[in-house]
Amino acid sequence: MLGNLFNNRMKGGVNDDVTITAYIAAALLELEMPVKEVTMAFLKSSVSDVSNTYATALRAYTFSLAGEEEHRDQLLKHLDTVATSDGGLLHWSKSSSEKADSLAVETSSYVLLAVLTKPTLTTADLGYAAKIVNWLVKQQNPYGGFSSTQDTVVALQALALHATKVFSPGGSSTVTVQAAGGAKQQFDVNQHNTLLYQERALQDVPGKYSVEVKGSACASVGVALFYNIPTPSVHSTLTIIAQATPMTEGECNKATGQTFNLVIKVQ
Repeated sequence: MLGNLFNNRMKGGVNDDVTITAYIAAALLELEMPVKEVTMAFLKSSVSDVSNTYATALRAYTFSLAGEEEHRDQLLKHLDTVATSDGGLLHWSKSSSEKADSLAVETSSYVLLAVLTKPTLTTADLGYAAKIVNWLVKQQNPYGGFSSTQDTVVALQALALHATKVFSPGGSSTVTVQAAGGAKQQFDVNQHNTLLYQERALQDVPGKYSVEVKGSACASVGVALFYNIPTPSVHSTLTIIAQATPMTEGECNKATGQTFNLVIKVQ
C-alpha cells in the first residue's frame, strides 16, 4: 500500500527505503513476529551508511531486537562518536540549542532502546543508559510528555524499559526540599508508592531551595514553574486618518472634472 505522510516531522528527517524497512521490522520484532531473511539482509547491507543519525539509531534498535549483536554494536560504536555529552547527560541532536526538538528526543530514545535490548546487561551498559535517561527526563514537560506524540511514545517506551532493568522490589528514599527561609517539604518513596506521582507547591517563590535525597530507592525530581503575564494596560493600536480637501479654483483642471487632495496619516 502506498500513501502520503503529510506531517514530515514524523519521518525523522529521512525518506528512504532503509529507514522505513527498519521501522516496520522493529514493529514486527516487538510483536514477536517473524521477519524475513531478505529484510534483515537488506538492513545489514546498509550498516556502513551512517550519514543520518536518526536512521542509524533506529537500525541499531532493530538489530538489537533481532539479536544481531555484531551489527548493533557496530552502529552503537559510531553513535557514541557523534553523541553530545554534557557531564552526566548524553544525547543525539543536530541542534546545539538547550531545548531539544522532537527528533533529538526520538533519536536518543532509540539509542537507549538499542543499548537496553539485550539478554544480559553489564554495569557499563547500565551506566551508559543512565546518562541517556538523565537527559530524557530533563526534556519532559510537567505532564510527563515531550514535544510531540511520536517522540513521547518512543521516549516513554525507552524509559519504561530502563525502569524494568533497574527495578528493585526493596529499598526506600526520602526526598527533602528545603527553602532558604527554613520551610521544608518531604517526599517518601518506598515499595508501596514507587509508581505514585507526588507533587507539592513551593511557597517562597522566587527563592532558593536545596534538594537532599537519603536512601536506596531511585527517585526522579522535577521542578515546574507556571506564571501569568498581565494584559498591558496601555493598548498600542494602529490609527489611520484619511482626509479629502477640494483644490482651489486655480488648481482645478476643468477638463478632468472635480479634483481634490487626499491626505492619509498613519500613527
